[in-house]
This record gives sequence, structure tokens and C-alpha cells, in this order.
Amino acid sequence: MVRQSGIGSSPESKELVVFAILRSSKCAGCGKELWKGAFLFMEGEHPLCLSCADLDHLVYLPRGDAALTRRARKYSTLHAVVVRFSRSRGRYERQGILVSEAALERAEQECLADSEQRARKRERDEVRRAEHDRDLVVLMTGAILRLFPGCPPEEARTIAAHTARRGSGRVGRTFAGRALEESALTAAVVAAIRHRHTRYDEFLMSGYTRTDARDHIHEAVDRVLESWRYPTRPG
Repeated sequence: MVRQSGIGSSPESKELVVFAILRSSKCAGCGKELWKGAFLFMEGEHPLCLSCADLDHLVYLPRGDAALTRRARKYSTLHAVVVRFSRSRGRYERQGILVSEAALERAEQECLADSEQRARKRERDEVRRAEHDRDLVVLMTGAILRLFPGCPPEEARTIAAHTARRGSGRVGRTFAGRALEESALTAAVVAAIRHRHTRYDEFLMSGYTRTDARDHIHEAVDRVLESWRYPTRPG
């Protein structure tokens, strides 16, 4: 049974919420069986089918097209967010929206009319993002070499490119990383040393936990860090 307080609306956004259920339920209004994957609306503690919730005249628009979703929501006086519980992430995630058929048709016509314009804008945005990412890698490489002058320049660039990769979730994409803070860059360098200059990966493949594997290689990491931070000067 889906548990949702209130009348099936989100307290934060005041949007109506409809659930794509993961197991069978029954409508408290008409007694209709609701099978896995069906849409269900919670009115207080009572699960309702879309007919009993007066939402059955709406059509489902899956997520994926931001412009179409935004316009359809704008033109639909009544709309609802469709969510489904993710067991792996332990939270409800948006799947799409329910909107009026007329609103969806109007939104589709508008999106078709300016599709070329939006495509060109996406291309320009992609170019700008790529340029920004290249600039970030250059700045990050320089900052790493200032912190670790003994690090081979090509390796510094590889570390920067790896940690700054967009969408990776790595430390280089955090605010601290993009601000070139020493703690973030050091964390990126340590991670690279761990994988490239120690037996860390071998230990993991042998069944060691991450904690045990890191305990085994921390001295090797420290040696490389020290040699990169304070390189031996000739003469």
C-alpha cells in the first residue's frame, strides 16, 4: 500500500501527486483492482483509481522532453506529477506528468514549430559547456602542478581531466573542486595515486574491503605525495 499524507499533493510544491504502484492495490472508492504499474491517487489514507479521483480525463506524458513537459504543464489547468518508488535509491522519483489532452496537443505544436531553434540553442550550449570544461581542466592542471611540482605534467592533466569530467560526481565537479581549493585537488591527486601507483585495485579484486585496502597502501600513497610535493632538485 502506498503511504502518502494529505490529499495526494506535494507539501513543497502543492502539486497533485499520482503514484505508479509497484504492487497490486484496490480503489477505496469503486473497489476496482489496481495492478502493478497502474496509477493511484491517495486521498488521505484512501487509495483511489484515477476515475474516482476525477483525473481519468488526463493523459500521461513521460519525462524526457523538458520543453514539452514545461509547456504542457503550463497549458493544463489541472495536472499531476507521476512518481514511482525506487527501491535501490529508497525514494520516490518523477516519471512524468498527467495533463489535459488539449494542453499536450498545444505543447506539441509549439515544440514542433520551434524545434530547429531549440536544436541550435542546444548545440550552442554544448559548445559553451565544452569550452568551459576545457578551461577548467587547464586551470586545474596548473593548480595541481603548483601544489605538486614533482607530478609529471601529463599525469597532472590526466588527473584534472578525470576529476573534472561533467556528470561524473567526482571531487573536481564539486564547488570546492571548481574553485580549485587545495583540499579538493589533493583528494583528486590521492585518488589517482591510489589507482595508478599502488596495488589498491589488486587488493580490491582479491576481496579486501575498501578500508582494509586503503590501510595497506596508505604508506605508498604518502611516499608518492611527498615526492610530488617536494621533488628533489638537481645539484
